Amino acid sequence: MESITKLRKVGGSIIATVPKKIIELEGLVPGQTVRINVEKIRKSFFGAAKGIGSFTKEDKRWMEGRSHD
Repeated sequence: MESITKLRKVGGSIIATVPKKIIELEGLVPGQTVRINVEKIRKSFFGAAKGIGSFTKEDKRWMEGRSHD
């Protein structure tokens, strides 16, 4: 099973929390050894600029470096 979690610092260590749903589904118990595959997640900015409207023809020309055509 796969899950995304945020790392946090505790003392000199970094902790990754295993969600309760995964613990229950996998039957995990404290002290058990598990394998973790680490993969950085690229931050998505989709929807970060809500309300600015659609690109215009002028915006497209500016992005292509042709703002004065």
